[in-house]
Amino acid sequence: NANAQIAFVHPKKDLEKKLDKLKNVVLVLLEESVGEVPSFLQSHLEGKDVPVLKASQVEEISLFINSWLSERKPKLYGLVLAGGKSTRMKRDKATLDYHGKPQQEYMFELLEGVCDKVYLSCRDEAQSVEAPQDCILDTFIGLGPYGGILSAFMYEPNVAWLVVAVDLPFLDKATIDNLVEHRNPSKVATCFIDPKNEFPEPLISIWEPRAYPKMLDFLSRGHSCPRKVLINTDTEVITDRDIRALTNINTPEELEEVLKAMQA
Repeated sequence: NANAQIAFVHPKKDLEKKLDKLKNVVLVLLEESVGEVPSFLQSHLEGKDVPVLKASQVEEISLFINSWLSERKPKLYGLVLAGGKSTRMKRDKATLDYHGKPQQEYMFELLEGVCDKVYLSCRDEAQSVEAPQDCILDTFIGLGPYGGILSAFMYEPNVAWLVVAVDLPFLDKATIDNLVEHRNPSKVATCFIDPKNEFPEPLISIWEPRAYPKMLDFLSRGHSCPRKVLINTDTEVITDRDIRALTNINTPEELEEVLKAMQA
């Protein structure tokens, strides 16, 4: 909540003059020389159970803030980006079978384990009719994955979206759990560093609600690359990851190699 406040009591700061601005205090911090909460602040906060800590109690402050954020973090919805045209593959990557079922179904079930709801990102009505899962149609046309993510936010702007590309044959539960465990709702997004340790990976990532206006702003300036957004905003980047799980496939040759590796 952007309106939540931490009141810092310091002998050189006249907090009493700012009481009218203290409308939603969730924590009181005392400078070391201050022994107790001043009477004027006690009266102002009467009836409210507001914790009090010394400014030097860094660990306790951190625990409080993390707990407070955790209790208020937006719900997590899942989005499987299945709307690509698979031009290089010459076959629909969403329907390829690596795990005994269409890949979009496998990914959908993978996200169901950690998300409140899951949707397929579909490019048009025809694709959505054929899909057995719930779909979100692209309302931002011709923008690829960027359009899929924006369309999801347009559908539900107040949740975080765990976004995965459909062309990740080795993506597994451990990798998804790793991403969710390290989710930082105070950032624009949480993602992995790519397999080459060069850039944040946008298509296995959690996009928080605050990402939506930023993505629209980038789009208004002519940019429709989700990686560019991650590079230029406050993003939580995870470096400890399974590189193989982040590897995507785009061509028939890569598909053949993956199928051989899975059968070995």
